[in-house]
Amino acid sequence: MIESSIPEGGELATLSPVVSLSGVSVAYGSNVVLTDVTLDFFAGRITALLGANGAGKSTLIKALSGANPRYSGDIAVDGTVLHLSSPVLAKAHGISTVHQKVADGIVPGLSIAENVVLDDLASASRHPLRNAKQSLLDARAALATLGLDWPDSLLAQDAARLSISDAQLLVLARALRGTPRLLILDEPTSALTAAEAERLFDVLRALRDTGLSIVYVSHRFGEIEALADRVVVLRDGLVQHSSERPFAWHEILHDMLGRATELEQTRVDVRRGDTVVARVSGVPLLPAAPPLDLEMRAGEVLGILGLIGAGKTELAELLAGLARPASGTLELDGEPYTPKRPSDALRRGVVLVPEDRQRQALLPGWSVAHNISIPFLKISSALGTLRSARETSRAQQVIDSLGVVTAGPNASIDDLSGGNQQKVVVGRWLSAGPRLALLDEPFRGVDISARREIGDRLKDLVAAGDAAAVVLSSDVDEILEVADRVIVLVAGAIELDAYADETDRASIVGAFLGARTRDHSAVPPEGHPK
Repeated sequence: MIESSIPEGGELATLSPVVSLSGVSVAYGSNVVLTDVTLDFFAGRITALLGANGAGKSTLIKALSGANPRYSGDIAVDGTVLHLSSPVLAKAHGISTVHQKVADGIVPGLSIAENVVLDDLASASRHPLRNAKQSLLDARAALATLGLDWPDSLLAQDAARLSISDAQLLVLARALRGTPRLLILDEPTSALTAAEAERLFDVLRALRDTGLSIVYVSHRFGEIEALADRVVVLRDGLVQHSSERPFAWHEILHDMLGRATELEQTRVDVRRGDTVVARVSGVPLLPAAPPLDLEMRAGEVLGILGLIGAGKTELAELLAGLARPASGTLELDGEPYTPKRPSDALRRGVVLVPEDRQRQALLPGWSVAHNISIPFLKISSALGTLRSARETSRAQQVIDSLGVVTAGPNASIDDLSGGNQQKVVVGRWLSAGPRLALLDEPFRGVDISARREIGDRLKDLVAAGDAAAVVLSSDVDEILEVADRVIVLVAGAIELDAYADETDRASIVGAFLGARTRDHSAVPPEGHPK
């Protein structure tokens, strides 16, 4: 666990709030999603904002950041009530936001440097003669606040080429330009390696010590225990809890979910599959990696644990028809398996929940029902369309089985929280009755309750012994909670392969370190406080 550098104690009531909310409410028609929220955010303090998926966190962030001006109540900055009608106005008054949807913060076609200084480029009156050299200099200075030293050759490249984790760092560097008073971070570590997350925590502590007020949204309790001075819990659009350190986690979890829930679950149902569904033989996952041999068996959930860059996503893409092996062979049900495209994999019963749901899995502006049914249109109907009743029925089954918080199958996918969007993506593929289900970082941005609901559906899928499920994650606790069998992948090589009741957290962490310390200097932070 990351050690906290925050001194205990301190009376927030004696401080002057940087930003205050008084009676803030948001409704979409008759659907009230935020009710009479009154909160103060203080200089030099990190406030953790917690809540289950659909609790109102994203709605609150949109109001604070100017992304949703349709709120009632008052928002004051340094005691002056303002109507935050746009993100530009919010930032002009010192409120900077890094949203969970990182892709929305990147402009393809512009260089990485131009994306870092995007606010300046958008304000031609302030910087009419800005050139590429000045953009490079300013971008390097902004990235340096995060401890990053990206060469000019990289900064000149199209930002669309960045990985998710690097795009996250770019957007954060942009948010820190201009000396904000309040910095809002929505799931900022969801796509970062452990080393990158540790560096971010150091930066946030340093920023807090300069007087910056920070709102930190995360489902990872270990991060909050390490960083936060205060925890605020939303449930059903209402503030249900507010407390300072030391945190009573069972009370926080109860107020978050509305029921008593254990932070950790003891595994008592480890399954062992007999029938090999898929086999990888002599396939290198990375250019310098050794050939990999791996079996995926029906009747069990295989958890593949590895840091970003370990080869997890590469393995998933090979099996899902998004890439081809450089050498070696793939087999499915004992026969050669050579998918050239995802549709080939789908016809064989292989489905993939991708790592980046925004770019790879969702259709913005479409209904929940359409988002669930679209991959099956040509397969399920000779005419290429699904009957409306069938489409709605399928969507309702997904909504019910995973507890998706939505107005119904015909609601826009855009109206759902990030966690509920993830449930839709997972439910889409599990409802297809796959032979092999691949889930790449399926718990990113979902709360503990949703994580367990998804885990339960995976266990249901494999329980009959006809299907195999593979969960790929960089979080130790996520894997231990859902997987029957655990593989630790480091630089494309298997460091550990054991069933969950034959190993423990210490052994898994040891496999991360071990002989591979030269490749990875850190272990993923724990998901729960000790």
